[in-house]
Order: sequence, then C-alpha cells, then structure tokens
Amino acid sequence: MNIQFECPDKVNGLMTITIEQADYQAAVDKKLKDYRKKAQVPGFRPGMVPMGLIKRQYGTAIKVDEVNRVLGEKLYEYIRENKIQMLGEPLPNEEKQVPQDLQGDGPFEFVFDIAVAPEFKAELTAADTVDYYDIAVDDKLIDDQVQMFQNQSGGFVEAQEWSGNDTLKGDLRQLDAEGNTLEGGIEVEGAQVMPSYVKGDDEKKKFDGAKPGDIIIFNPKKAYPDNDAEVAALLKKTKDEVAELTSDFSFQITEIRHFQPHAIDQELFDRIFGEGNVKDEADFRQKIADGIKPQLQANSDFRFLHDVRTYMEKKVGELQFPEALLKRVMLQNNKDKGADYVEQNFAGSIRELKWHLIKEQLVTASGIKVEDDDLKQVAKGAIRQQFAQYGMNNVPDDVLENYAEEQLKKRENIEGFVERAIDLKLMQALKQVVKLNVKATTLDEFNKLVQEA
Repeated sequence: MNIQFECPDKVNGLMTITIEQADYQAAVDKKLKDYRKKAQVPGFRPGMVPMGLIKRQYGTAIKVDEVNRVLGEKLYEYIRENKIQMLGEPLPNEEKQVPQDLQGDGPFEFVFDIAVAPEFKAELTAADTVDYYDIAVDDKLIDDQVQMFQNQSGGFVEAQEWSGNDTLKGDLRQLDAEGNTLEGGIEVEGAQVMPSYVKGDDEKKKFDGAKPGDIIIFNPKKAYPDNDAEVAALLKKTKDEVAELTSDFSFQITEIRHFQPHAIDQELFDRIFGEGNVKDEADFRQKIADGIKPQLQANSDFRFLHDVRTYMEKKVGELQFPEALLKRVMLQNNKDKGADYVEQNFAGSIRELKWHLIKEQLVTASGIKVEDDDLKQVAKGAIRQQFAQYGMNNVPDDVLENYAEEQLKKRENIEGFVERAIDLKLMQALKQVVKLNVKATTLDEFNKLVQEA
C-alpha cells in the first residue's frame, strides 16, 4: 500500500491511496473459506462446495467490501497518526479520480480531497482584558419575584364590583333589533367574560363599575373585532356560525371572580421554600435574592463567553479556509436542500467553524475534560430551571437526581449536555486567566445589551 498526501496551500489537501492485492487478499481468502463452511448448495454437503463456485458467487462482493474496509481504515489511520486536522469528510477528487475495475486484482488507486483546518494560535493570558457584567440583585427584581410567588399561590374570591383582571360570570342572550330577547336566539348560561381582554374600547367601557345583578348590553363582534375564534368560544358556537353575526347581547352578571394574590405570610414562605426555612418577610426577600444571584451570574457568565468569542475572533483575525471544498462537503451533507441553501448559509457556517476551532484550542489549553458527574450536574441544573419556571424552588435533590438520570439515558440529549458542560468549565477557567473588566449593571440594562448583540 502507498499513501501520498499533498497540501501546498495548507488547507486544500490531496490524498492518494494505492491498494495492492497483498493488502486485501488474505482477508478475502479467509472470508471465502468461512462462506464455504456455511454455504448450502444443492448437490453438495456442507463444507464441500467447490471453492471455484464460492469465488464465482461471492468473490467480487467480498473483495469490494475488503478494499473499502482497508481504504477507510488506512485513510483515517494516516489522518490520525500525522495529526491532520480534517474538516468534514474526505470527498473523491473530481478530476483525478478515475473509475476502478474492482473485478480485477488491482492495484486500485483512490484520490481524495481533504479539507484541512487553517493553522493559527488561539491563546488568552493575563494580558488580555474581557468585559464581565455584574448584574445587581436590586429591589425591583426581588419585588417582581415576590409578586410572581404571590400570583402562583393566589386564588379567586368573589367580588362586589369589577376591577382589573376580574372575570365576570353570567347569562348571555341574543337581542333583536328592538333590544328584546330574540326568540330562538343564542343563549349561554354561565358564560365568562374578562373585560380587560375586550379589544373594542367602546364595548370595554360598558363594563366599568359592573356589579352582580347588572345587565350589560354589548356586541361580541365589536368587542372582539377580527377575532371570530374569540366570539365563537364565548357563544359556544363554531367560527362559521358567528361569521355573519351582528346582534347585540344582554349579559346579566351573576358572579364576579377576583384574583387575589397570596398574602405575604408564613404559609407563603413555607409553600415556596419549605416549612420552617423562612421566618419573616426580610428572610423571605433574602432567600429570593440568594436564589436570583446564581441565575444572574449564569447570565453574566454566558455573556462573558460571548464576549470572549468576539474578542478571540478579532485577535485571531481572518483565516483561510478551503471554501470550494467546504461547500462541496456542506452540499454533500444537505443534498435535500440544494446549492442555494449552501450559498445562503455558507458564510454563517464558516463563522461557526472558526469559533469551533478557536474554542477547541482554548479547551485544550485549559485542560478541560468532561466527566459523567459533570453531565449529571448539567442535567440537574436544566431540570431545576424547568421546575423554577412553575414556582417550584424547593425540589428535593433525589427528585432532581432521578430526572437527570432519565434524561441522560436518552442519547439525543448527550451532545447538548456535553457542550453545556464544556462551556461551563471553559467560562470558569478563562475567568481565572484573563483580566476582567467588571461592569456593574441592572438586569434591564443587561437584557438590552443582549438584544443589541
């Protein structure tokens, strides 16, 4: 076997692999013998089929398989041993590769185009300065969180006058042109209306100061203009049935349901943080602040990694890529989307590839390795955030552990968890290397910054 590799411009590699008969024949002979032992051919006892017959039936197919196996093994072995940083997969050279007659004994010559990563050095030291945003846990954030907990734990109570986001319950009756109940018209008992969601301003005003027992005359189509789905839901009809509806309706209020946020009391403290873990409002607010701080730090850390990327892309400068070859690789991987897709997305793909190569060097320089426990911690963190979205901030660790184990059993989740674990470790490592230009900010200011990025 002979392997030659040329890469004169450092990024467009050309690999020529010549496979001789001696490279594959022993393996072919062994497989033919195995086939002969197992072959069942009428007129011959098992193991006694003439080898000539076996070769005629299976010889070429076995040889093709062996040549392909040897070709793949030696190609990737050469790439690995010579530390060639290949991008994508090898592609047959469109000019130099000629059809090979695999019916014969060889030699067989295969010519591949190899996209090679550009050579560059990505390095961060204490001489490099990167912004780091320190988001303050201010009273507004704590107040918003307190309000969220109150709303999550609140409930509905009866009210004697409509206000805010109250829900009105009552009986709807369709009226005729004179304002009388239309005989055989639409009637809905126990209908629910939330005036705060009524879009028509004139119709919404009719509910101001409404009390149980009041009769409100309003027009559903004017209340919800251009929204037949809302009208249909209110009247318990289909969209087609209300499409041409123009009638006014009477709405006799039987009940006003007012949403009452939970009081800031011991019951709320116990519900959110567990019984006896919070003793008063000051302790409650501090506990909330302690919970918010890690979330804000996570935001700061990921923004820091974003800024590291921007900084490093500028520091490394422009890189030469084998663009024509990478477009072929991209098209090969997206045959169903076509050449237009490649052209539209190629520039973005190159930007991501550049960052991937930079990040790869930073990870190696930092000595980062991802262990099983790292993946478990990432999975638990993701699940903890999901629970927190529903106000569940006191989930026992064993519950998180069980959920994490289930998530880690799904192969489709592993790659995402690995990337997240690498990012977390890289952020922590780089924060100890570079000089941080710490900038105090509020969450609102930080979010605006993120949106503008």
